[in-house]
Amino acid sequence: MIRTEEGKAASRVRKQAKKAKPEGPKQKPGRPKGSRNKNKAEVALNPELKRIQKMLQSLLNTIQGTIHLTYLVLDGHFGNHPAFHMVRQCQLHLISKLRYDAALHFPYSGPSPKRGPRPRLGEQVDVRSIPKEYLKETKVEDGFETRTYQIQLLHKDFPDPLNVVILLRTNLETKAWANVILFSSDLELPYDKLIDFYSLRFQIEFNFRDAKQFWGLEDFMNITPTAVTNAANLALFMVDVSQVLMCQYRQDDPDFSVLDLKAYYRGYRYVTETIQMLPQKPDDNLVSQLFHKVAALGRIHTVKMPVPSG
Repeated sequence: MIRTEEGKAASRVRKQAKKAKPEGPKQKPGRPKGSRNKNKAEVALNPELKRIQKMLQSLLNTIQGTIHLTYLVLDGHFGNHPAFHMVRQCQLHLISKLRYDAALHFPYSGPSPKRGPRPRLGEQVDVRSIPKEYLKETKVEDGFETRTYQIQLLHKDFPDPLNVVILLRTNLETKAWANVILFSSDLELPYDKLIDFYSLRFQIEFNFRDAKQFWGLEDFMNITPTAVTNAANLALFMVDVSQVLMCQYRQDDPDFSVLDLKAYYRGYRYVTETIQMLPQKPDDNLVSQLFHKVAALGRIHTVKMPVPSG
């Protein structure tokens, strides 16, 4: 992401406006006279969300008719109504995370007031005292208790109800606790699916890590658009290929890693080229031992040598 000069100037103006103290008489408390309610369904997307929406629509047009997508998973930075609105405009459901102290409310269920509209927000949710009827699961592991709640709640910044999953984790010895609040725009999504789908977001981080660390995404020196696109796509493609190849090796060696895979195929190539230079090909048993011995030289995890046959 390259920031334009206009964007940098606008950012500096906003920072200076925050630091500057307002001059003149203080504004009276309460709502200014003549102000009108804002329609929360009308949201102006910032440049970041517009850029993401453009890429998302391009992807949806590319896979149209082949893959049907339902959810878009975004991290806590996008746990807000503008991002919610952007995703719904693309006919997808958002799965994201709210702040741990987000002000969530039950729908109002009291009597209608004599004057004015019926309130929308009811009692605010206290994550430490959620009614048991919303408890979906309780797990105790390694001295920690994790309670999972699922509720349809309201937030003042969102015009629509949210499918909220709250995970409350408590240290049974010290009684220290922490909570995580996940949410989705799909009100029918079960709590376990919502947690699983959000957890998949971390796999994306692992894929980029592998592409940078093992397959050259961080090292290529191309500068033209086509060459950069090819290099980036090749690095990410190799992440998929390596995962497929490692599946067969991990059946017998659960610790088999990407470095082990690269060492194996590098050793395989070395042995193949060496054998082609020999005037007479060795017997198959010796060739097999050479393959395993040379492939194990650069491995991180040790491998057992095969037992010679005969």
